[in-house]
Amino acid sequence: MSDEEKKTQDADTPENAAPGDAKAEQAAAGEGAEQAAPETDLVGELEAQVSDLKDRLLRAAAEMENTRKRTERDKQDAVKFAAASFARDMLEVSDNLRRALAALNEDDRSQVPDSVKAMIEGVEMTDRQLLTTFERHGVREITPGEGEKFDPNLHEAMFEVPGTGQPAGTVVQVMSAGYMIGDRLLRAARVGVAKAEEGGGSGGPGANVDTSA
Repeated sequence: MSDEEKKTQDADTPENAAPGDAKAEQAAAGEGAEQAAPETDLVGELEAQVSDLKDRLLRAAAEMENTRKRTERDKQDAVKFAAASFARDMLEVSDNLRRALAALNEDDRSQVPDSVKAMIEGVEMTDRQLLTTFERHGVREITPGEGEKFDPNLHEAMFEVPGTGQPAGTVVQVMSAGYMIGDRLLRAARVGVAKAEEGGGSGGPGANVDTSA
């Protein structure tokens, strides 16, 4: 090996490196570390933003679903109860048909001419068809039977009847049927209830009845 090649090899070894070269390497290493730290912070910040955006997206989706369900429910209610006012008026027609039929007992019917019997049958058929139409549109009858307990949520007490022997607040007479449309009260059943007997104890057959709806 020539003297010139030995000098070149010795210059390339770490022991013979110039002090300035070592400082340059340390500075380069420091710059690399400083660059790595901001990159780490940026990744963390981006992850936090992604998490926040994902949370907002989920909340927005849930709110949209709730709005859709609420709108659908309101639409169904609007369709269900749109005819409530008309149906309530038609109930009076049904009441009049039933009053006309109730005015004729069996003896009276047997004595009327065939033409009148046919008219009575027509009235009965009309009443039945009217009730069928009510049911088809979600209107159903809720008439209490005699002897049932008065329910202020479904019944309207028109009068009290004394001396019935029934517990106070018991339905003893039904004047007109009650009706529901869907899950709402369209019209309360109009009833007469047993009156509290004088001297009756509280909570017993002589108890006062709350007829407030």
